[in-house]
Amino acid sequence: MELIKSNYFQNQPKVVLILAHGAGAPADSPFMEELAGALEAEGIAAVRFEFPYMQKRREDGKKRPPDRQPRLLQSFREVLARVRAEVGDACPVLIGGKSMGGRMASLLAVEESGIDGVVCFGYPFHPPGKPDNWRIDHFPRIECPMLVIQGTRDPFGKPDEVAGRQSGLGGCHLVWLEGGNHDFQPLARQAETRQDLINEAARQVGRFIASQVRSSQ
Repeated sequence: MELIKSNYFQNQPKVVLILAHGAGAPADSPFMEELAGALEAEGIAAVRFEFPYMQKRREDGKKRPPDRQPRLLQSFREVLARVRAEVGDACPVLIGGKSMGGRMASLLAVEESGIDGVVCFGYPFHPPGKPDNWRIDHFPRIECPMLVIQGTRDPFGKPDEVAGRQSGLGGCHLVWLEGGNHDFQPLARQAETRQDLINEAARQVGRFIASQVRSSQ
């Protein structure tokens, strides 16, 4: 499995964030490229990878549904082990991702030790249009620091919906990007661009690492 490493990774990074893609877009989608660049500007080395089903799609061009959860988690686990072996124990390693990728990171954090934090971008709290089907039962069992960055217009979980489930979020930290949808695209009337919201997301990750992750080392 090929890893996509930011340039910052090559110079003994001080902190690494492994990013998994969402269900329908690859690791080098515009969103993932822009996010990795914004994280690098904050001094965070991003490492991206693709789940097996997306690797097959890249090979033959055929769209296919995501692998089953056990295979997704095993793939993520293997990448985590590779990155940890490369950077050593002294470098904080966080895991996270976009939508489904972030959800898999949160599930992996329940099973694996040695994870310094979880960061999810556009977490799929529930399927669009199905606000009763929540995916946060495992949140209270996540022992490492966790951050979710969500657009206020995200159909996978809006502020009023999430506020009603606050007791089930465990120690999760939430940051809302005003006007952003699931891909952090703002409203047309807003002064900010999607890149602006992605840049803000990266800044929030930097603050989270400085205040929560390093203090827990």
